[in-house]
Amino acid sequence: MKFRSDMTVELVRSSAQDADVLFAARVSTLGEQSLDDIDADAGRSEGLIRYLMRERHGSPFEHNSMTFYVQAPIFVFREFMRHRIASYNEESGRYRELRPVFYVPSPERKLVQEGKPGHYVFVDGTAEQHAAVVEQTKQACTTAYRAYQAMLDTGVAREVARGVLPVATYSSMYVTMNARSLMNFLSLRTKREGSAYPSYPQREIEMVAEQMESVWAELMPVTHAAFEAAGRVSP
Repeated sequence: MKFRSDMTVELVRSSAQDADVLFAARVSTLGEQSLDDIDADAGRSEGLIRYLMRERHGSPFEHNSMTFYVQAPIFVFREFMRHRIASYNEESGRYRELRPVFYVPSPERKLVQEGKPGHYVFVDGTAEQHAAVVEQTKQACTTAYRAYQAMLDTGVAREVARGVLPVATYSSMYVTMNARSLMNFLSLRTKREGSAYPSYPQREIEMVAEQMESVWAELMPVTHAAFEAAGRVSP
């Protein structure tokens, strides 16, 4: 049995640079001459990217691609897949025996909800509350995985036996999206001071989003800076 509190995000491959935004935008006015901008110096055209972002001309930000490998608890993936603006392929509990790896909150995870639905905040829990969360989570996951193994040992199909496993079980997937889709995801799944429209994501999916944003910021620094300057509003 393994318990962890972190998320894994790795960039598998990408075709994404700031120049992708430029040639896509300039075909509107330059036609075939926009081919000259395929490898343009985006730093010299920062103003155009900022204009497109500010005025929410979104389609030029779609002509790129990033594929990430993500390991996270199943409940994170269920939130992730609410974003129907990406392509997903997740490991299957029908075709492989799932590993005994489960999520437990770290001591920094805020545990207590204060306020009513739609108008609430999370605050720090006590040491006793965190200890209870860890103990009960480990106990429940251990019991569930033993039941899973017991069914497999009798010859029950994996797709049936997996029904006892909790959503704290780690899964893995590939997710592919373009910069416009990623900005939409980040605007909802990260909490940042200065955002035009504040968001209040669950912390676990925010941990994934933060790592994805860090990778994207290195691939497309001018576009990322424009996103920040525009209040983190997706174009």
